[in-house]
Amino acid sequence: MSLKMEASDLASFLERDFTQVADDFEFIEVTEEHVIMGLAASEKHLRPGGTVSGPSMFALADVCAYFCILSQLGPVALAVTTNCSIDFMRKPAPGRLLCRMELLKLGRSLAVTEGRLYSELAPKTPVARASLTYSIPPS
Repeated sequence: MSLKMEASDLASFLERDFTQVADDFEFIEVTEEHVIMGLAASEKHLRPGGTVSGPSMFALADVCAYFCILSQLGPVALAVTTNCSIDFMRKPAPGRLLCRMELLKLGRSLAVTEGRLYSELAPKTPVARASLTYSIPPS
């Protein structure tokens, strides 16, 4: 499947339509096979003990899944999360987290993604695994 939106298109969409969180996320790589996004985990993303919070990791997975779908579908603002399963496997260190998300299925009404989250300091050791399904509005 070919890309409908490149990294620059996705970044513009994020900045225009999601201004409240646009500064938290960055696009690292956008290909036909996957999207990699980063979250610069700052003090606001940490919980006591200095680990990145679960809600922050969920947000990265959710945003990455959304933009992985849009990269193949085009700018559909009303695609929404209908299901998410996330396994937190290791305590991530503070710093930048990366999420590599793949689109497993893009149907008429549902899209299914799967991804892994990594600490930039240990890119071969996943800290979480996420599976997300999105509902796509009728065109």
